[in-house]
Amino acid sequence: TIGPSLGAAAVNGGVRAGVISFIVITIFLVFWYRLPGLVAVVSLGVYTIIMLALFKLIPVTLTAAGIAGFILSIGMAVDANVLIFERMKEELKKGRGISDAMHEGFARAWNSIRDSNTSSIITGAILYYFGSTSVVTGFALVFVIGVLVSMFTAITVTRTFLLAIAPRHKKPFTKFLFSSGLATK
Repeated sequence: TIGPSLGAAAVNGGVRAGVISFIVITIFLVFWYRLPGLVAVVSLGVYTIIMLALFKLIPVTLTAAGIAGFILSIGMAVDANVLIFERMKEELKKGRGISDAMHEGFARAWNSIRDSNTSSIITGAILYYFGSTSVVTGFALVFVIGVLVSMFTAITVTRTFLLAIAPRHKKPFTKFLFSSGLATK
C-alpha cells in the first residue's frame, strides 16, 4: 500500500525524470541531426500537447506507471525520427537533393517504424487485456496511446515541418544544416 505522500513523490520524481530526459534528448537531436533534429524537438512538443489533451479528454490519471508509459512512448517517437533522419542521410550521401532525400527517407523508414510500433501496440494491448492490476493496465493504456500518437507525430508532423522548411535551391549552408553528427561535408 502506498500512501498519498509516497505516491505524490513517485509522480513528482517521474515528471522530473521526464523533463530531464526531454532536455537530454533535445540536446542530442539538435547536436547530432541539426535542423531536422530541431524539427523533431518541435514535433515532440506537438506530441506532448496531443498526449496531455488526450489525457484530459479520456480522462487518464497519471500515476507513476502512467508516466513511465508516457516517457517510454516518447522514446518510440524519438526512435522513429532517428530512423527517418538516418535514411535521409543515406539518400543525401547518394547525391540526392534535400527534398528528394526527405521523401525517400520517409518512404524507406516507414516499414521499420510501422513494424516496431505495431509490435509495441500488440504488447501493450496484451498487457492491458491480461493486466491484473491497475498499475499494469494504466501503464499499458498510456503506452498504447503514446505509441499511436508518436507514430502520427513522427510521420505526419515531422514530415510536414521538414517539407515546409526544405530549401528549394542549394545554398552554401544548407548541406551543413541537413548533415549530421560531426560531419561538415
